[in-house]
Amino acid sequence: MTALQTRIGFELELLAPRGSSRRTLAKELAARTGGELLPIWHLDSEPVPLESLGGRFLHLTHGFEVRRRTGEQLCTLVDDITINAELDPKAPAVDGWHRLLTDDIRLARLLEQRCDPAATIDAVLDPVGALWGEAVETIGNIRRLDGGGATVALAAPAGGERERPCEIVTPPIASGHREALDELLGPARDLGFTVPVEAAVHLHVDGAPYREPAALANLVRLFGYWREPLRKLLGTNPQCRRLKPLPDELAAVVAGEPTYDELRAAAKAGGLTKFYDVNLTQLFRDDPIRDTVEIRILPGAIDAEEVVSRAVVVEQLLQRCLDPGPIGRPGEGPPPSPTLVA
Repeated sequence: MTALQTRIGFELELLAPRGSSRRTLAKELAARTGGELLPIWHLDSEPVPLESLGGRFLHLTHGFEVRRRTGEQLCTLVDDITINAELDPKAPAVDGWHRLLTDDIRLARLLEQRCDPAATIDAVLDPVGALWGEAVETIGNIRRLDGGGATVALAAPAGGERERPCEIVTPPIASGHREALDELLGPARDLGFTVPVEAAVHLHVDGAPYREPAALANLVRLFGYWREPLRKLLGTNPQCRRLKPLPDELAAVVAGEPTYDELRAAAKAGGLTKFYDVNLTQLFRDDPIRDTVEIRILPGAIDAEEVVSRAVVVEQLLQRCLDPGPIGRPGEGPPPSPTLVA
């Protein structure tokens, strides 16, 4: 068995059985490690067909951080809105599961800081209401906070079995990747968790080496020129949502030997977001939120060996990107790796 050599953070998308939830797995992991479970908010966005909301709304959903006895983070467990196929959209909300909604990232961050994720739906918006000097209204099963005649935030029951999706997010793992992943996935299997229809595994690798123009251009060539062979090699899940080819503007600029500024301009012109086969957005930020390259095309898995074996292939391909020699198109010279063929 080949071991991984680099620091990698993993995101593993699972689904709890009915009657269970990501909180169930968090409690089990905390119990097995002698650690503790901390409720947290998970901030995400979801597309909506309303221009007044900028084509999206922001929501905070219930997540859980698990820490070891030493205080070191083991993982976090959060919702993933791409997981839907096996959920009952008409299922009523389970008591204690709700979400906060707003349309402004600044308000979302304020809610994240001020609202207690362990609070009930009746009380969760009160700390932010106190800042506005406004009382929280009850409208049916919704709690609404207005300020100056405009809605600041809503608290709504999280129905539709939204407690069941469970994305395990690890901190960067420097060594012993198989063992670290099995510590998380073994308990999940024991509890009856499964791999959802739309599932993926995401890898986060250190971004710093790929800010060099030659390496960054090779990343674009690898995931652009070799897109279909790469997806076939790794077994990309065709049901996985929010994956698409890198923008044409990036593909065009790497035909030459672009500078970093030219690559960044092409990314901007192409409207680059995180929702591509590879997430390069942090490489173009002066203040990256998470200084990583995110590989998004691995299929879902609940077995550590399966995850690591594919990650080893990705690691080898990424090493080729650090070679200053340009990666060619299929049929133009050797492939980036012996395992990757056109």
